[in-house]
Amino acid sequence: MTTMLQSTRGTRATGTLHAYAVSCGQRPGPTAQGLPDLDVSGRPLHAPAPDLERLFHPRTVAVVGASDAEGRPNTGITRQLLGWAERVGARLFPVNPGRRKVDGLRCYPSIADVPDPVDLAVLLVADPLPVIEQLGEAKVRFAVAFASGFAETGPEGAAAQERLAEIVSRSGLRLMGPNTNLNAFERFRDDLDGPAIALITQSGHQGRPVFAMQDLGVRLSHWAPTGNEADLEAADFIHWFAEHPEVGVIAAYVEGLKDGRSFTLAADHAARRKVPIVMVKVGRTEAGARTVASHTGKLTGADDVVGAALRQFGVVRVEGLDELQDTAALLARAKPPRAEGVAVYSISGGTGAHFADLAGAAGLPLPRLDEAKQAELHQWIPPYLSVANPIDNGGHPVGDWRGRKILDAILDDPSIGVLICPITGPFPPMSDKLAQDLVDAAESTDKLICVVWGSPVGTENAYRTTLLGSSRVATFRTSRNCVTAVKAYLDHHRFVADYRSPFPDVPRTLSPSALKARPLLRPAERLSEHAAKQLLRAYGIRVPREQLVTSAAAAVRAAALVGYPVVMKASAPQLGHKTELGLVRVGLTSASQVRDTYRELTDTAAYHGVGRLDGVLVCQMVEPGVEMVVGLSHDELFGPTVTVGLGGVLVEVLGDASVRVPPFHARDVHTMLRELRGYPLLEGVRGAPPADLEALVEVVLRVQRMALELGDEIAELDINPLMVLPRGQGAVALDALAVCR
Repeated sequence: MTTMLQSTRGTRATGTLHAYAVSCGQRPGPTAQGLPDLDVSGRPLHAPAPDLERLFHPRTVAVVGASDAEGRPNTGITRQLLGWAERVGARLFPVNPGRRKVDGLRCYPSIADVPDPVDLAVLLVADPLPVIEQLGEAKVRFAVAFASGFAETGPEGAAAQERLAEIVSRSGLRLMGPNTNLNAFERFRDDLDGPAIALITQSGHQGRPVFAMQDLGVRLSHWAPTGNEADLEAADFIHWFAEHPEVGVIAAYVEGLKDGRSFTLAADHAARRKVPIVMVKVGRTEAGARTVASHTGKLTGADDVVGAALRQFGVVRVEGLDELQDTAALLARAKPPRAEGVAVYSISGGTGAHFADLAGAAGLPLPRLDEAKQAELHQWIPPYLSVANPIDNGGHPVGDWRGRKILDAILDDPSIGVLICPITGPFPPMSDKLAQDLVDAAESTDKLICVVWGSPVGTENAYRTTLLGSSRVATFRTSRNCVTAVKAYLDHHRFVADYRSPFPDVPRTLSPSALKARPLLRPAERLSEHAAKQLLRAYGIRVPREQLVTSAAAAVRAAALVGYPVVMKASAPQLGHKTELGLVRVGLTSASQVRDTYRELTDTAAYHGVGRLDGVLVCQMVEPGVEMVVGLSHDELFGPTVTVGLGGVLVEVLGDASVRVPPFHARDVHTMLRELRGYPLLEGVRGAPPADLEALVEVVLRVQRMALELGDEIAELDINPLMVLPRGQGAVALDALAVCR
């Protein structure tokens, strides 16, 4: 089964799908047939990003609530906006019914009285709701609402924000905020060259470290403080920033994503345009326990899904604001790598060894330089020092003509794409000479040169003037931030080089599998193992030969048909984990064993108060292989998700799982499998044959198809264990659990 099975039926009712998409914050565009371009689940396949040019560079600005009364907060904001409007070449119109003039400018009683069409209205009023309708009538294109007291304050504020969003949607304008600030209207330096950082923050203060990097020579082009995102959201800005050639990287501080699909579409757009996104995403801990029946639901929390979605679309996730600024600056300014090898060059063997440990732990490749290159380096470095990589020069060569020769020789090695020089502290004049040689070498190569300036002082001339004065050298204050940034740099370019968007291949119509499976679903009910396996069988997922029986005699007849040896299990919807209750027997080889086991299973079920059984399953005994778990669960933000991991009775103890958000390709499934700590088991260990990886990948893709088509009707699906047999023999779902929504 491919990911593009076609159905004899069309999509679901177009009006329903369109309403779903709009409720998710999307405004889907039409297909060639005039229908919304939605996938089979009703989710949009394209993000119609708004043109935000007049938000950042308006021709006319209206300040509603403008003031020049001394001591009033609105006065300072009005004057800041006056200065900003002058810098961007916009006309500013104060609006305030209580004033005739503001700082010498005519003040208008309402937005309707402003004589020119307004591109941007900045609302300095406590309650923006009454003003929004006036803005819509005046055909204002954009508005910024500073007012707080909305969703951030609790249920009443959330209800007020919903009303605000409804009014904005009807008005036709686009709103940034509420609960935002003046960050978009800061004074950006216009004397800096090179690719810029475009910044998105939901909390304005959290963007200050990135904004301050302008003082270190790093260019910033835009700052979007999205606030509560009643209308415009981070995804809108990601999409728009990715279109701008001046933007070298998008840096973001995000507390919560508004809609999973709109975010993945925006990240996909950036990935296709090869624009990196570096993000701090807070909320790693789950604020409450989830009640789940399946193993799959217990294996991944909400943040696991967010992290998987970020990796899936190439978003670089960092932990701290210092990492955000350093990684974003490197990705904005560095050219694509010519090689992935990293060379560590230092004046001390201890420094080199320490940094090599950090780099190796992060997965940076430190190739051993060949004998010819080592001999070349030993022309200038004493022979008793190691130059295999890390390269230890002993100190003195950096103080004379030899220093530059060594740098050029390292950079000339075709296996080296990145040179990192950790300088733990200043040691003038040699450190001054080393810093200058590094800058000069960077000017003559397109390979990346990074310097870690470890001095806690940071006022040294070699650092402040020489290193920071160069846009070709990436300078860091900590080794860990350097390693994080270089790893992100190599990972990003590797990712975008092979990236292929999954959205063009997403099915738009139901498959025959879905038509077979849907009648099996029972809303708000858990399916028995037998019924869940029928669901799998409808999607072409292999299950053992089995029969459901309700008597010992029928069990004996079924065993003869299935073929000995057999497995017997009690079957009922309420039975989630049968092994713990002793309701599974394996390796039965005779009619007498089958007859006795039937009675034992029914008696054991009665003893545990299981309730009425559907019957007993008599199943084919499958040869051993690698036990995996594959499942479907539902995330509040992203919708249906697919998980794969090590399975069996210890699945929750091991917790070795990887999750993805549909849609994804077969290549992404291989990446999921390589993320597992237990992946070597699939390759074959201690004489075991390699497992049938392709069969496992195919099962995951079929579960993805089910997630796309039925994921809004299935709360949880759990295949555990999925027995992955040796290569070429396939994979068999030995047990299954499904819970309907």
